[in-house]
Amino acid sequence: MRYWIFKSEPETWGWDDQLARGDAGEEWNGVRNYQARNFMREMNVGDRGFFYHSQKERAIVGSVEVITESHPDSTTDDDRWDCVDIRALETAKTPVTLDRIKADPRLAEMVLVRNSRLSVQPVTAEEWRILCDLAGLSA
Repeated sequence: MRYWIFKSEPETWGWDDQLARGDAGEEWNGVRNYQARNFMREMNVGDRGFFYHSQKERAIVGSVEVITESHPDSTTDDDRWDCVDIRALETAKTPVTLDRIKADPRLAEMVLVRNSRLSVQPVTAEEWRILCDLAGLSA
């Protein structure tokens, strides 16, 4: 199993929107960055991720599961863009802010710390365990 971060502006698609989709989940579409798209192409069903509110909040607010492998993004006819579908698993008991992540020396090498603009990014197994502990999420 691999781990990821899915970033979204809460005004566009927030955690409450993701929760409302239930087990059906939602297509993680609209990504127009090649590196983020390539990460989604690497994902497998069952991989886990953090749902991250970008912009003002900048915090991990929940965990998700990848429920489909990479497929064409339904929001475009351009075959360069793929996406996966994800479903909400658990709401963070304590949202973990970017400031808190940056302040933790164990997380200094996270992609999120080094490249916070990338909308889909990998998380190591150790980073996953640390962040689940900080957020009060099941690992």
